[in-house]
Amino acid sequence: MTHGFLTKNPSVLIFLGLLALFTLTVTLLSNAYGVEVISTSMVKTLGKTLCLCLIALAMDLVWGYMGILSLGHFAFFGLGGYMIGMWLMVARTREIVLASATGLPMTPQELNDAIATQIFGVVGTSQMPAIWAFAGSLPAQLALVVLVPGLLALGFGWLAFRSRVTGVYLSILTQAMTLALALYLYQNDSGLRGNNGLSGLQNIPGLDWAGQDRLSVWFLWASALALGLGYLACAFTVSGKFGSVMRAIRDDEARVRFLGYPVEGYKLFVFTLTALIAAIAGALYYPQAGIINPAEIAPIASIYLAVWVAIGGRGRLWGAVIGAAFVSMVSTWFTGGRAPDLNLAIYTVKWVDWWQVLLGLSFVSVTLFAPKGLSGLVDLLAGLRPPQRRGAPLGPDDGALMEQEARQ
Repeated sequence: MTHGFLTKNPSVLIFLGLLALFTLTVTLLSNAYGVEVISTSMVKTLGKTLCLCLIALAMDLVWGYMGILSLGHFAFFGLGGYMIGMWLMVARTREIVLASATGLPMTPQELNDAIATQIFGVVGTSQMPAIWAFAGSLPAQLALVVLVPGLLALGFGWLAFRSRVTGVYLSILTQAMTLALALYLYQNDSGLRGNNGLSGLQNIPGLDWAGQDRLSVWFLWASALALGLGYLACAFTVSGKFGSVMRAIRDDEARVRFLGYPVEGYKLFVFTLTALIAAIAGALYYPQAGIINPAEIAPIASIYLAVWVAIGGRGRLWGAVIGAAFVSMVSTWFTGGRAPDLNLAIYTVKWVDWWQVLLGLSFVSVTLFAPKGLSGLVDLLAGLRPPQRRGAPLGPDDGALMEQEARQ
């Protein structure tokens, strides 16, 4: 990241400063390192929210800037969680087995059999599946956090973009990929414990002495660092010539292809890059959540992701962060029973049941009346106005270059 890049993009420094201030404030108010104003559970919620902001950045990059409405990015998010969860379960179970062992020391084979029985007894087997071959190695599983989702995105993207599938058809394909993966993971013989998923992920091996209050703050720091680096990477990607080509592909793909640019290559790079960002976000999210199961990868999760970005403001990185943070915190308030029920004359509205309806109505309202999302409110408060635009649009999307602008 050069000095010139940061000079031309002061919003990056502002975002990083606000993120650092937020992280410091939460730390000083936490139970572990501060005045015990914010509970450990709330620190975990804030850490998970930062992870959701990171995957929202990925979604904004691929949809807001590239024009690819992917309804499958939560699959990569979940795969990242599964990869790190496998190591957490094996390492934690090894500690439990060794602590409960009596008599003669266990042989390596006996130890592996005991670990497999503990983990997979819930699905009726005592055999360690082949896909868990590297689960005992943290470096190997960290590599798989990016390799597995990255290779899946690379293979899927190469097939889809090579066939020039675009628009709603591509969205349906990404949704089908997510559904197929979720249905596979629901099976007990998938090797990932079926519907039970992976649990106990909040117990980090070797760190029992730290306690959940400290671990929650450490994960908050890690999530904030990942979000900051992710924002830098995304901002750098959309700046300069590369970012201009991305927006041009979004506005008029055929014209860009006619000019000689490798459109499919650009799409494949961005699709794979955002899959990697989503996977890293998932690897940080699920140790804080404590559990992951196939329901987390269901297509509805990726649809929610698109809603977050739309509410925050598509095509603006900080807008995606605002949207994800806003919806996540409001969802926690409504679904956590903190919102008082609305007692009407003939019906009592329980927000735990009606939150998804409210979210859907918010999405429709933003689409119809505030296409810039919450970031449009920032423009309004700052007194920013869109430029006067004249002539016919040169691309199908809102915001495309206008005819008379192109002549200037």
